[in-house]
Amino acid sequence: MSHPDKSSQVEGYSSDTENMISSEVPAESTYSGEISSNDRPAPDKILELGMAFWGSKTLLSAVELGLFTELAQGSLDANELAERLKLHPRSARDFFDALVALKMLDRHGDRYSNTSETNLFLDRSKPSYMGGLLEMANARLYPFWGSLTEGLRTGQPQNEAKTGENFFGTLYSDPSRLQQFLSAMTGISIGTAQVIAQKFPWQNYQTFIDVGTAQGGLPVQITLHHQHLRGSGFDLPVVRPIYEQYVASFGLSDRLHFWAGDFFQDPLPTADVIVMGHILHDWNLKQKHMLIAKAYEALPDGGALIVYEALIDDERRKNTFGLLMSLNMLIETPGGFDYTGEDCRNWMHEAGFRETYVEHLVGPDSMVVGIK
Repeated sequence: MSHPDKSSQVEGYSSDTENMISSEVPAESTYSGEISSNDRPAPDKILELGMAFWGSKTLLSAVELGLFTELAQGSLDANELAERLKLHPRSARDFFDALVALKMLDRHGDRYSNTSETNLFLDRSKPSYMGGLLEMANARLYPFWGSLTEGLRTGQPQNEAKTGENFFGTLYSDPSRLQQFLSAMTGISIGTAQVIAQKFPWQNYQTFIDVGTAQGGLPVQITLHHQHLRGSGFDLPVVRPIYEQYVASFGLSDRLHFWAGDFFQDPLPTADVIVMGHILHDWNLKQKHMLIAKAYEALPDGGALIVYEALIDDERRKNTFGLLMSLNMLIETPGGFDYTGEDCRNWMHEAGFRETYVEHLVGPDSMVVGIK
């Protein structure tokens, strides 16, 4: 593949490309009057998106190498950092400077340091570490997404299921790996949990159940914010010691308890409020209806169901993360998909909820609330 001389390249594409575009888009076919240079179509956004995997894999490799954990101890120059990470001299400087350009690192003089965000969220020694999810993305999702086209054509998962393996079955049978995974889930959900604790009218209720609680991040945040509440986390029995250890670290063992069960096989525990966070999108439409109906049966009159996800906007145009998450469900599950707030409200009404509303939380996440 030949490359144009660097002097002919402006903003990531060559003058040859610009000339090709201007010659292939005649003014009279699309615009009235003359086309200014600002109106002329350019490929920048297409190229940026098409090659976005470059930046993604650069970050994922940095997490895999423990780069941000090394820099959390203090700034380092390129040679020191490369030596600690065991990088080849050819690759190191470009790798570090690419992370600077991606705003994942800072550089002052010849010394590299974490940004405030990477220092908080990508240092393995901090409880706020969310890199476990990125480690999983690097090891699993990155290669699996290479088969997206096959998934689009077949409608079948493109993960370990293609070879007869069961990733989550293996994960839940290994306590150390399970704890790392559940900790990662807490890291990425903690901001949303804090907002739910603040926005929902918890003063009107006394008890709650978090279905699919994992480590217990949501129950802890709710209970820390509201002294009158008592709650439980509902999950598979193997999660109990991880949940109880996490809850105990906040001194909340007397107010938060664990309820072991399988939400497909067992009835849900009764409580004033039931929460399902990042749960429904894993399952097909029939299973979604079943889980909402189970929540309805477990609630008293006036009780509330909170469902939170990266809800797709009702016009299906804006929440890129939610739409791509739904494609990720295609990769990962036999029938899961993400959905709009209006979809979920309709399902709740079908189950019998008399009142529903949607409220934005933080980032791509919103909650749908149903009142029985």
